[in-house]
Order: sequence, then C-alpha cells, then structure tokens
Amino acid sequence: MSLTLTDVVPGDWRMSAHIRPLMRALRPALTEEDFDRFASEAHAQGLVFTAAHDIHGHCAAVATHRVLATSRGRILFVDDLVTDPDRRSAGIGTALLTHLTERARAAGCHRIELDSGTANLAAHRFYHARRMNISALHFTRDITGT
Repeated sequence: MSLTLTDVVPGDWRMSAHIRPLMRALRPALTEEDFDRFASEAHAQGLVFTAAHDIHGHCAAVATHRVLATSRGRILFVDDLVTDPDRRSAGIGTALLTHLTERARAAGCHRIELDSGTANLAAHRFYHARRMNISALHFTRDITGT
C-alpha cells in the first residue's frame, strides 16, 4: 500500500474536502461550521493536521497532533486519529502512527500520548497491538451547566 502523508492547513481545499468529513465521522456532533472554527483556532495553537492519501488521492486517514513540553518531558500528543471506516484493518492507521513516531523522534520527544474514549474498544485493541500502554486516566468535568 502506498500512502502520501501531507500536512494540511486551514484554508487549503483539502481541509474541507478531506479532513472535515473524516473528523466528523469520528465526532458526528461536530458541525461543519464548528469544525472550521476548531481547525482555525487549534492550528493557531500548534495543532497539525496530517492526512494519509492513497494512490488515487482518496483521504484514507487523518491524525491531528502537536508537540508539547510537559513536566514529564517533551511529547507528541495525538488529539485525533481516524481512519475511513471503509478502509480500516488495511494498515493505514499503522502507517500513520509510524509516521507520527518518526516525527516525534525528530522533534526530540520521549513519548507519544493520546486519549481514547472508554467505550472505543476497537481503538484500544489497535493501540495495544502497537505497543501503547494505558498509563493514566483522563478526568473531565462538564462546566457548561453547573
């Protein structure tokens, strides 16, 4: 399988044509307008959108990520990693994660970190199979109505 990995920035036609549909497959409550606002604001904060295109130009997967300096050391944090549901189990997610690992090493990171929803068992299996460990719990509190 041949993939082309490309960073896509807000304003690039591929952001709305390729990135947005895959991100909305992962997060269906995200409207097109909300995605556009998020992409612009998050990119300004250092978020990188990396798309994996196949030889036909189809966007097969997307990862959003950023390098962070933390008290635990420099990390590459993956905010989102989504493969086209029709293209899963074809090695595309693995290729994208391998690419992110190479980027992390090049950026002087010690680790790759990501959060995965507690109910997303298929993703957990995927990450475990790629030697990722559960090392923390991520706690949240909705403060919009309280």
